Amino acid sequence: MTDLLEKRKLLLRSRYNYNFDREIYVNQQEKKVFSLEFVEDKPRDEIERALLEQTSGDWRFYFNAPPSTAIRRQLEALLEE
Repeated sequence: MTDLLEKRKLLLRSRYNYNFDREIYVNQQEKKVFSLEFVEDKPRDEIERALLEQTSGDWRFYFNAPPSTAIRRQLEALLEE
């Protein structure tokens, strides 16, 4: 089994849904978003640590580069629907 497939299964088991249009994994309850690039590029243990991180109630984005303010607002509005 490939490393990428294992990471995807980890996210799906952790109740993350994949958004094909945005290429992101989202967990509405945890308020966390992982970009596909982040999942592809980061080792599994880094993703596991990110899954365990506590959030303060604000959306947390795990991207290789932080999303711009405009993109962040757009994603937050989309995810709050």
